[in-house]
Amino acid sequence: MALATRTGRRPSTTRTLWDSTVGKKSVMAVSGLIMLGYLVVHMLGNLKIFFGAEEFNGYAHWLRHMGEPFLHSHWGLWAARVVLLAAVIAHAVSAYQLSRRDIKARPVKYAHKRRRASYATRTMRWGGVILALFIVWHLLDLTTLTVNERAWSGHPYENVLATFSTWYGNTIYIVAMAALAAHVRHGFWSAAQTLGAGNARRDRALKILANTLALVLFAGFVSVPVAVMTGVVS
Repeated sequence: MALATRTGRRPSTTRTLWDSTVGKKSVMAVSGLIMLGYLVVHMLGNLKIFFGAEEFNGYAHWLRHMGEPFLHSHWGLWAARVVLLAAVIAHAVSAYQLSRRDIKARPVKYAHKRRRASYATRTMRWGGVILALFIVWHLLDLTTLTVNERAWSGHPYENVLATFSTWYGNTIYIVAMAALAAHVRHGFWSAAQTLGAGNARRDRALKILANTLALVLFAGFVSVPVAVMTGVVS
C-alpha cells in the first residue's frame, strides 16, 4: 500500500504474487520440480559410467555439443545451466524469505514444540545448506577441476575415478546424496500440496512416489562411488 501511495501506481500482479506467502511457496515448488527433473536426467547420465570409458566420455562430449547443428557448440549446455541456475536461486531465495517470515510471525517459541513439523523444517534447512556447499564442491571438483588433484582435462571418466579414489571425495558425495534424498522426500510432498495435487485420495500415492524418488536418486547416485571403491568401475 505504501508503494502505491508514493508512486501513484499499484504493484504489478507478478510483484503482488511474489510478495505473498502462497507465491513464494509456488516458486519453491516449481523451481524444486525443475531441479528434480534435472537430477533424474543427471543420475541416468552418471550411470553410463558402468558401460565403460568410451560410452561415458561420449556422453560428456554430447552434452557439450547437444543441439548441433541447430545450436552452436556449448549453447545447449549453457542454456541448461542458466535455467538450472535460475531455479536454484529462485528456490534458495524463496526458502530463505519464507523462513524469515515464519520466524517474524512467531517470535515467541512454542511451549511445546511440534516434533514432526520442527523435524521436517530442520531437515529441509540443514539439507539445503549441505546441498549448497556440495554444489560448490562438485563444480570445483568435476567442472573446473580446481580441487581434483589428479584431474585430466577432457577425460571425464578418468576424473570421476580420481575423485572417488579418495576417502574424502566419497564421504562428501555420499553425505550430500543422503541430504539430497531427505530433501527430495519432503520437498516433493510439499510441492504437490502447494500446487494443489494433493488430496485425501492421492496422499498415499504421493507419499509412496516421494519415498521412491528419494530412494532411487540416492541409490543411483551413490552406486557410482561405491562401484569405484569396490573396483566394479576402474
